[in-house]
Amino acid sequence: MTQRVRDIMTASPVTVGPLASVTSVARMMRDQNVGAVLVTEEGHLRGLVSDRDLVVRALADGADPDETTVTSACSDDLVTVSPDENLDLAITLMREHAVRRIPVVDHGHPVGIVSLGDLAIERDPESALGEISAATPNT
Repeated sequence: MTQRVRDIMTASPVTVGPLASVTSVARMMRDQNVGAVLVTEEGHLRGLVSDRDLVVRALADGADPDETTVTSACSDDLVTVSPDENLDLAITLMREHAVRRIPVVDHGHPVGIVSLGDLAIERDPESALGEISAATPNT
């Protein structure tokens, strides 16, 4: 049976507007226990920001996290998939573009996100990444 992206995606991704501060996004990531947040504007996907993006693109340069918007730290050249795409396409895109997460978009609106951890849990649950991804977070 062919698996679709919708079968393993994390639905209802955490989203934030482009003017949100780096501090508020970091707190949101902590409180929601996520490593990436989708940046949206008027319901449409504008970018993706990971915890690593916040550190490397904002904090490491000495920017004031309360005054710096998430737009300056997010990736905006995104690879996306639809929820009805074959899961193998998502895997291929992750490999080709060397990304760990792919937003799932339906008619321009973000509806989910697929991560490397999601794929590991689904395809190789006994692997180290699969076990780590499935473990209860130690927040």
